[in-house]
Amino acid sequence: MLTYIKESVEELRNNVTWPSRADASNLMVVVAVFSILFAMATWGVDELFSKLVKFYFERVIN
Repeated sequence: MLTYIKESVEELRNNVTWPSRADASNLMVVVAVFSILFAMATWGVDELFSKLVKFYFERVIN
């Protein structure tokens, strides 16, 4: 297990190309905006289905 951890750390230090701070900040903004938009879209679909179910049970069933 220790060998695996040592090799993982070694690979992170030597073989991984890390983005610059500016690139990381830009990507963070993109992820945050996409997350907010996706959450709003999910909320919208949930509201629509909620209203459709409410309409169905109030109008169609009664």
